[in-house]
Amino acid sequence: MSTANFGNPDVIVIGAGNAACCAALATRENGASVILLEAAPIEDCGGNSRYTAGLMRFVFNGVEDLSQVITDLTEDEKKNVDFGLYTAEQYYDDMGRITQYRTDPDLCELLISRSFETLVWMRKKGVKFQASFGRQSYQVDGKWKFWGGLAAETWGGGPGLIENEHKACAREGIKIFYETPAIALITDNDGRVAGVRARHQGKNVGIPAKAVVLACGGFESNAEMRTRYLGPNWDLAKVRGTRYNTGLGVKMALEVGALPYGHWSGCHAVGWDLNAPPFGDLAVGDSFQKHSYPWGIMVNARGERFVDEGADFRNYTYAKYGAVILAQPGMFAWQIFDAKIIPMLRDEYRIKRVTKVRTDTLEELVKKLEGVDAEACLREIHAYNKAVRTDIPFNPAIKDGRCTTGLKVNKTNWANTLDEPPFEAYAVTCGVTFTFGGVKITNNGEVEDTTGKPIPGLFAAGELVGGLFYHNYPGGTGLTSGAVFGRIAGTGAAACAKQLG
Repeated sequence: MSTANFGNPDVIVIGAGNAACCAALATRENGASVILLEAAPIEDCGGNSRYTAGLMRFVFNGVEDLSQVITDLTEDEKKNVDFGLYTAEQYYDDMGRITQYRTDPDLCELLISRSFETLVWMRKKGVKFQASFGRQSYQVDGKWKFWGGLAAETWGGGPGLIENEHKACAREGIKIFYETPAIALITDNDGRVAGVRARHQGKNVGIPAKAVVLACGGFESNAEMRTRYLGPNWDLAKVRGTRYNTGLGVKMALEVGALPYGHWSGCHAVGWDLNAPPFGDLAVGDSFQKHSYPWGIMVNARGERFVDEGADFRNYTYAKYGAVILAQPGMFAWQIFDAKIIPMLRDEYRIKRVTKVRTDTLEELVKKLEGVDAEACLREIHAYNKAVRTDIPFNPAIKDGRCTTGLKVNKTNWANTLDEPPFEAYAVTCGVTFTFGGVKITNNGEVEDTTGKPIPGLFAAGELVGGLFYHNYPGGTGLTSGAVFGRIAGTGAAACAKQLG
């Protein structure tokens, strides 16, 4: 196929998810022509962004800020719903605490300081937002109260986000070439990135450009790379999202001298239905996740609790507990709840494709937990029930301090006895979302080489940027990071193209 079919773009963006679309829109906004190359077919396009719930973590100092992002909040909602606020200081505290203070300070500052303005920019580009009532709020004394610093999600979740971003690209005349994986970067004699080699309609093609933005995900869908960098058994983990994030963008950057950066042995991984398919299923979306564990308990094959389910709000633990589950015997766990909590379970517990048991007695329940030592599990539940501080009130909207005492693994908050039938249990394993290792970028989104200098003409955004997340991840930060750094990278790529004339 002739390169003429691709036009003569100033900038090529590799990928078609949230980070890639924000990069393309920013490139176009700054006067450069741009195309996107997407490895997936159109029905599965959009990378991991399409598989998300659409939550986005950003700074807002009250409901008036929030209403600039969620434009259809009613006056009644503004007055009677406690949306709270999420200050820059809180964001910094969360990023520091959650990453064990390893997050790159420059990248972290950019993420936080530009989070609000970037969401307003996205909204002006046509992305719709709504209040995340179903995921991040509870009724306390008859009033809705939001918690965990998250109040907004994209309308339609991940699919809605990608649909609106692709529509925005179409309005701007930005073409997306599907089933066109990039396979290598083209460099000139001076080491400048001068285009992309790609595979299109069965043929290898070379597409020249003045700048390239890599925004095509991490290596979470590559079993070989997961095992090499994350360790043993990670090849057996399920993948929450797209099968197309195979690390090609990272490899292409490293091949031209990019500096590996960030937590290469770390990833975002969650509790995921034991019998979910190997890769994400768009018909189910993110509903294979099982994130109400803070209100119940989790047991492993030995029938033992193995983690503090109530250590923190779900937003701050769910992305690391997948790895903990993977490390258990048989790489699975069961989450257990009783009648007090079952009505509070998140919507994902009510889907048809769920691995679940339900009984009227604990004795029956433990026998139905496949792969679990039933007698040991029953002893564990009885010991847990005795250890719960029932004198402390249960409050799901705050860290309520309702704990256990005297156990090998105590529960810090939201400890509820398991004593009211019926009882339900849900089987989970590890689901990988995205990997933390990637390449280093400058504050302008340029990819740095191993000497610390920018590689001319090469920019990056999204999951393949290393240095933001270590060990863990504050929920809702991924899409925000992709948008912020996509916008930065697109702006930088456009400026680079203009310099070349």
